[in-house]
Amino acid sequence: MDSNKKSVIEKRINRTGENLKKNNMEFYYAPTKGDVKGIVESLLHDGDVITHGGTVSMAECGIAELIKSPKYSYLDRSACPPEEVPELYRKAFFADVYISSSNAITEDGVLYNVDGNSNRIAAIAFGPKSVIIIAGYNKIVKDLEQAELRVKTEAAPPNCVRLNCKTPCSETGECVSLKMHERQIYDGCSGDGRICCNYLISAQQRHKGRIKVIIVGEELGY
Repeated sequence: MDSNKKSVIEKRINRTGENLKKNNMEFYYAPTKGDVKGIVESLLHDGDVITHGGTVSMAECGIAELIKSPKYSYLDRSACPPEEVPELYRKAFFADVYISSSNAITEDGVLYNVDGNSNRIAAIAFGPKSVIIIAGYNKIVKDLEQAELRVKTEAAPPNCVRLNCKTPCSETGECVSLKMHERQIYDGCSGDGRICCNYLISAQQRHKGRIKVIIVGEELGY
């Protein structure tokens, strides 16, 4: 990356990180995705029960090989028969560590997430003792309005393709609500394939340090 562009990006990351800390979340900066694993490992303890949401960012950073270590107890939904996955989602509430990404992070230090099954946003909000968010700098947006737009154009469409959800955005690349003259933040398509069902805004936290946010100086995920 060009050094001048990198300098500007790092300033934005650090500004966002300072506001995350003001909102009682811990902030860590990883210059590259290769630096993420070491930060995550420093936040884990031997014997931790660990699980995660569906996160492309985590996969891109190679975190699965870390948490599969015999030092930890890994609740791996990919190893479960489909009929057992809902029970694993429930077990996540009792995990020591939950790893996820965020659909967007505003510059004033707020996490914005949208879910279909909603196991991910439920665990971010409550349950696991520690939540680790891994996000590329591309997830940073100015405000909640831009966070909404990001989900409807950059996050939901490729995720629907990845999950083989039959939605309009998987065909057109953007949410149908963007063509409405007047819309609410939760407007979208109808049908069983919709993944934008429940919305979570994580602002100032009551439990200081429960949520740890690692922002990476590279683009990650959707």
